[in-house]
Amino acid sequence: MKRTAVLISCIISILMFLISCTQNRDEKNSNTGNEAAESVEVAEIEIEDFSVFVEKFSQEESFQLQRIKFPISVIVPDAGNEGMAQVKELIGRYEWEQLDLTYDSTFLTRPFDQYYQVVRFSNDTAVVEIRGIDNGIYADYYFELIDKKWYLVTLYEASF
Repeated sequence: MKRTAVLISCIISILMFLISCTQNRDEKNSNTGNEAAESVEVAEIEIEDFSVFVEKFSQEESFQLQRIKFPISVIVPDAGNEGMAQVKELIGRYEWEQLDLTYDSTFLTRPFDQYYQVVRFSNDTAVVEIRGIDNGIYADYYFELIDKKWYLVTLYEASF
């Protein structure tokens, strides 16, 4: 009888242990499911704010180089042509000069090289338009949203 009681006690202990292990495993799986759902939420990156992007793009050369689709196609006036006819060129990473698109309203009233800047948005594109006031400044910078991040993809420079 004593042996039977010990045997039953052992069986009950083993069953309780197995039930406990099963519950812990289920809790871990449900937590893993929640963590997976949370990581999916974190993975859903919001679309990059354009004004924040332009600020960083203008200030950090390394960031700017990362966010340009090289070689970049540009349309510029041909200095060798009397009429300054436009030509299409490709600029590589090592030929690129850092671009500053920061703007404040004093640029409109300064004594020389006055200009205004406008940003136009359309779906997943943005165009930064720079227009001079009686001075020949004229440029458009075309940005595209790729994987929820902004990239400079082409530019049109008609300043003379």
